[in-house]
Amino acid sequence: MDSVAELTKRLGEVARSQGALIVTAESCTAGGIAAAITDVAGSSAWFDCGFVTYSVEAKKTMLGVSEQTVEQYGVVSKECASEMTAGALTHSRADVAVAVTGIAGPGGEEPGKPVGTVFIAWQRRGAGALVERFQFSGDRSSVRAQTVEAAILGLIKILL
Repeated sequence: MDSVAELTKRLGEVARSQGALIVTAESCTAGGIAAAITDVAGSSAWFDCGFVTYSVEAKKTMLGVSEQTVEQYGVVSKECASEMTAGALTHSRADVAVAVTGIAGPGGEEPGKPVGTVFIAWQRRGAGALVERFQFSGDRSSVRAQTVEAAILGLIKILL
């Protein structure tokens, strides 16, 4: 598999070729996707902004995740990830959003959601979100690294 740096460079090429701006909405990666993107020289041409919404309150106030979603499904859910991309698009100039929410560990496990459970959503402006559930393995750092890689791969796919 390509390194994250190579994948992110490819993402930039694809985004530039389509004139697309990207926004990130991150929880468990705490800005890791935005950091990987901005490691690429010239990324200001295709990266608009990133939201790091680690707390439940930040997800609600910054991205518009509903209280009902939090109560019914929890913040580690496809519903929350979907609302995160929608909110990121609403509060940015971007054409495409990616959102991640998950349990990097070592604690935080929930019934049916063990450590390593991550939901990633991708959404183009004007379309519905595509959400995928992942079950990553390894320690906290490994789960976060795998999440960043999967998020970037998904951005490339949705742009193509």
